Amino acid sequence: MRFFIQTLGCKINQYESQAVREAWEDAGWRESRQAADAQVVLVHTCAVTAGAVADSRGAVRRALREAPGARVLVAGCASQVEPGPFVELAGRDNVIPQSRKEGLCALPDGAARPPRAGDWPAFAIRRFKRSRPVLKVQDGCSHGCTYCIVPRARGGARSRPFAGILDEARALLGSGSRELILSGINLGQFDADGGDFWDMLARLEAALTPEWAGRARLRLSSLDPGMLGPRALEVLAGSRMVCPHVHISLQSADEGVLRAMGRGHYGPEGVRRFLEGLRRENPLAAAGADLLTGFPGESEAAFRATLDFVGAAGLCYAHVFPYSRRPGTVAARAPGQLPREVKKARARALREEALRREQDYVARLARAPRLTVALERDDPPSGASEHYVEVRLEGAGAAGLRPGALVEVRPVRAEGALLLAEPLESPRSRPHGGEADGEAAPRVEPPLYERPLEKVE
Repeated sequence: MRFFIQTLGCKINQYESQAVREAWEDAGWRESRQAADAQVVLVHTCAVTAGAVADSRGAVRRALREAPGARVLVAGCASQVEPGPFVELAGRDNVIPQSRKEGLCALPDGAARPPRAGDWPAFAIRRFKRSRPVLKVQDGCSHGCTYCIVPRARGGARSRPFAGILDEARALLGSGSRELILSGINLGQFDADGGDFWDMLARLEAALTPEWAGRARLRLSSLDPGMLGPRALEVLAGSRMVCPHVHISLQSADEGVLRAMGRGHYGPEGVRRFLEGLRRENPLAAAGADLLTGFPGESEAAFRATLDFVGAAGLCYAHVFPYSRRPGTVAARAPGQLPREVKKARARALREEALRREQDYVARLARAPRLTVALERDDPPSGASEHYVEVRLEGAGAAGLRPGALVEVRPVRAEGALLLAEPLESPRSRPHGGEADGEAAPRVEPPLYERPLEKVE
């Protein structure tokens, strides 16, 4: 049996698609390069915006057109919140609700009993299609922001037990991965084994450090601003494995807009203080943010507060989204809806400011003595630095490097938001897939700019 999986949306969807892929391969199925060659096609949908839902419907139509003889299964957030159009396209039996999605791992036809309420979904992976694997530690959200449909799409917050997180981290590192991205829908609601996310992270690093410090690293996915307090700084300051990079789901830097969004549990001043503390430990620590502009009732002054915050807080980049109304959310019915032209103009201004800050930051990073790059592509060799900056390798030493390696480099120059660099030495680990000939990669101390939050004297 041959299968094809198309994944739209977030890192969690990527992770769950990989879990299904491994389960089907373990059952003897083979993955096709295109839907036309498959007998089973899974379209993993996204609902983060109305456009993502439309893209998901288009992906299902395309699969049905390209693989007319295949069974086309539909799963994910879009088919959960708006099942009707997907049922019309693929048939009721082929639209898999979130409560049964893990059944795809047990039975390729998706016919499995739903889990008990509160159970951690039975997803697990040993490897990843990309060179920087996602490690899912949390799912769902119980917060209820006024613009957001995630609680409907993903259900309430659930956290993965520590034992499963550690086992999977060791399996991924053992298979050759050298950067793991700890991900969840809302990491601020992580609550397992009597601890929060920072407690879990400290335990995970303590378990991995003896074998992997200096050979591999951990990256944190999007962080809720409400979790960025003294405990976060304490854990990050003592870390030898966590990348010096945080991505914050800020949305707005105006307190009135945040309250209207249902996000009054934090404020811009608290985020600013956290970033100041972060940079006292490591002046080159990188910070990015999600920004949502054009929210109902957002005044010009409120927009300006967010625009000014990008520079005042030292953000290195931003993912900017103009607000779009989602049926069924509180914000969709709120007064003060802004014209499309205003939302587009504000988003454009935020992106331009964020790009200026990103280019300034990359120019600073170009003066660092060395960095460490997780290679993701080989033509030309390029990947992400520990600071989440795109780095392209050049020079004779770059020849033959392949995705999956963790390579120490010397920055050469910045070209806009791109950093060009030369390898300093051979990669500290073999290409993605495991150690060569059963030999462990050499254990080396992290270079200065890889030691995420150690104080630079």
